Amino acid sequence: MTSFAPLLVLDDIRKNYGAIEALKSISFTIGKGEVVALLGDNGAGKSTLVKIIAGGLEPTSGRMTFDGRDFLAKSPSEAKAAGIETVYQDLSLATNVDVVANFFMGREITRKVLGMSVLDEKAMEAVVAKALASAGTRIPSLRTKVEHLSGGQRQAIELNRFVHWGGKLVLLDEPFAALGVEQTRRGLEMIRAVANQGIGVVIITHIMQQAFQVADRIVVIRQGVVAGDVATKDTSPDAVVNMITGETLAAAGAAG
Repeated sequence: MTSFAPLLVLDDIRKNYGAIEALKSISFTIGKGEVVALLGDNGAGKSTLVKIIAGGLEPTSGRMTFDGRDFLAKSPSEAKAAGIETVYQDLSLATNVDVVANFFMGREITRKVLGMSVLDEKAMEAVVAKALASAGTRIPSLRTKVEHLSGGQRQAIELNRFVHWGGKLVLLDEPFAALGVEQTRRGLEMIRAVANQGIGVVIITHIMQQAFQVADRIVVIRQGVVAGDVATKDTSPDAVVNMITGETLAAAGAAG
């Protein structure tokens, strides 16, 4: 199995809502440049865990380290500042403005004209063109409003924006649920390209085939605990289904 330097380490993460234990004990590691598929039935605890990592929820107990330091984001903006981004199915792009405006939102380049600051549109467009080209993303015009782009193109913009601004870990929550076969294929290729730049990727999906196509490792959560943590090449869809359903809890053992 390929060895990845640790990026995010989860140690006995728990989350209680009164007497309800949403997460009973979650421990696993995500490496730099590693793609981890997070699988499990509805209600298993996947979304709760992602919200904790992304700063949307605070764990009841447990410890996280990120990039070698103790870490606990108190808000999504704090997680983003640390280099953690969550990409949801509905994305976070502003559909009524163009690609360049979305890419630079909150980080616009300006220049002085007659003592006043104005947007440097040419400089920003050049940066976006270079970023998208380096990732193999083709968009006919960077001045096209996002509302006129396909789902795959929108995801490409969001992922490339994340990489360009120094992202270290991206959490993808059912990213291909609304995409066709070809757009999904390109999306999976983009995930591999992102990981090849040393960025950790966690993908939540209900489609087993996608997990086996793109993930280096599969982590299964069942009823708030890690039911399996195994290298993708060392398991099979049937074995993963058994972990999800509880027929062979932790049968695969922990991946080293």
